[in-house]
Amino acid sequence: MKLLESLAKLCAVLAGVLLTAITLLTCISLIGRNTTGWTLVGDIELAAAAAGAAVALFMPWCQVRRGNIMVDFFTARATAATQDKLDRFGALLLALVMGLMTWRTAVGGISAWRSNAGSMMLGFPEWVIYTGMVPALALTTVIGLVQAVRGFRGFDGVDGSVDAEPA
Repeated sequence: MKLLESLAKLCAVLAGVLLTAITLLTCISLIGRNTTGWTLVGDIELAAAAAGAAVALFMPWCQVRRGNIMVDFFTARATAATQDKLDRFGALLLALVMGLMTWRTAVGGISAWRSNAGSMMLGFPEWVIYTGMVPALALTTVIGLVQAVRGFRGFDGVDGSVDAEPA
């Protein structure tokens, strides 16, 4: 489980680097546009592509930290065992959805590669973005499956008890 957590942290760091790059790119483009009239061609395309990849890269860390939205209004008074079963079922459902997204993203990437699809302004190859998303989505799938089978014990200090709330 430590390996999965380490890979999830690596994905989150890469996502942070992408978002930092997007921020710098946008600032440079805006400053240039508003002061000298100069701008970076395709800055919006690159920002959109990087943001999509960053979202996928944050997903494994979000799942490790149990950061996805949980509606516990109806289960707040349920026993710890019932809550644990529901949490595991939720992790299984998330793993199934992420598995589907992994598959379809991989198919989309292969299609983009075969058709030489590129962005409108720069012609930036779309398959590159898909390539960055597929491993992160696959990792999220694996993390969800492990959590569904083993529970949440061992992930980032989470002890698996229902009463433990992240700080």
